[in-house]
Amino acid sequence: MNMNAAAGIAQRATMPVLIALSVTHLLNDMIQSLIPAIYPIIKTTYALDFGQIGLMTLTFQITASLLQPLVGLYTDKHPMPYSMVVGMGFTLAGLVGLASAGSYPLLLLAAACVGIGSSIFHPEAARMARNASGGQHGMAQGIFQLGGQTGGALGPLLAAFIIVPRGQGSVAYFSVAALIAMILMAWTAGRHINIGKQRAAAALASDAVIKSSVTRPASVALPITILIVLLFSKNAYTSSFSSFYTFFLIEKFGVSVQASQMMLFLFLASSAVGALGGGILGDRVGRNKIIWFSILGALPFTVMLPYADLFWTGVLTVIINLIMSSAFAAILVYAMELLPGRIGLVGGFFYGLSFGLGGVAAVVLGEVADHVGIQTVYQICSFLPAIGLLAWFLPSLKPTHLR
Repeated sequence: MNMNAAAGIAQRATMPVLIALSVTHLLNDMIQSLIPAIYPIIKTTYALDFGQIGLMTLTFQITASLLQPLVGLYTDKHPMPYSMVVGMGFTLAGLVGLASAGSYPLLLLAAACVGIGSSIFHPEAARMARNASGGQHGMAQGIFQLGGQTGGALGPLLAAFIIVPRGQGSVAYFSVAALIAMILMAWTAGRHINIGKQRAAAALASDAVIKSSVTRPASVALPITILIVLLFSKNAYTSSFSSFYTFFLIEKFGVSVQASQMMLFLFLASSAVGALGGGILGDRVGRNKIIWFSILGALPFTVMLPYADLFWTGVLTVIINLIMSSAFAAILVYAMELLPGRIGLVGGFFYGLSFGLGGVAAVVLGEVADHVGIQTVYQICSFLPAIGLLAWFLPSLKPTHLR
């Protein structure tokens, strides 16, 4: 079998895996997005303040972040495709807990279970997406992110039409989605193992092996640090929306809970388009340019948002997230190219860091909102994208191909 034929077989075999991974990402992130989507309900039911809302976000996001690098580090040496099914089992337990919890501590415990499930899912799924990329790493991560961002957008929409009218107990309805995800994850894991065997056989049968590498800087400490800071600026701003946007709209414009959830859906839905576009463009024009544009490019619009009327708030919301959401796939692939052979660790670290930074930001912003008001929070956060200027110091990674 020649190399071109082997590559063709592998490429035809990987797209179903990418699509399946995207769908499982959709279901996983749809479920976890139900947590902030039910905040208006539980805030009233349990008489919570904004600080307690922020602590619930922190609980979910810390448990979703701390385990991810450890899971990734272990699976770099010992791949465990079926671990995703176990992770979704934790998520299922968390769903049941959110539906039946009768106290604030039990709500925190349920949120933690959903976070643990997410921490197990993301590192292995990110590795599988890269292995299924056929060399188009940005596109693969974009497709993977498309599912996640779409799922995150569906959560508030489903909450508006299912959970808000029916109450907290209706969260249990989404257990069906968790069960479907577990079945699909099991199929994806088996398919991925078979593809790995096909590629290994093709490599042994071929006369030549093509290796891909990138020209990397001598030290990765500085670029990794910059990526972390950029990710913080992105997630701190995004957290102000995922946790408090509905309250901002209700307070400033007097809209209903359902209307605020619909506008949150618009914000999150634009993430799906931005994530896919950022991944594809990153393969063509370079990660650096996408990272630069995706964070700093949102600055003029974030500055205008706190002073806009309801219509323009909706328009600016979509534009801002469309631009900012293009960053993550580029940041993730850039970091993977800096640290080849550590795909699980990088995936776990950056997905975990994304959750962790968002959780810390949610607590801080919640406390600020309690003291100075939710509208002031958005005025403060509007300048966070200016941190994108640090992208200037990221070294350029130039792909090379060695035969």
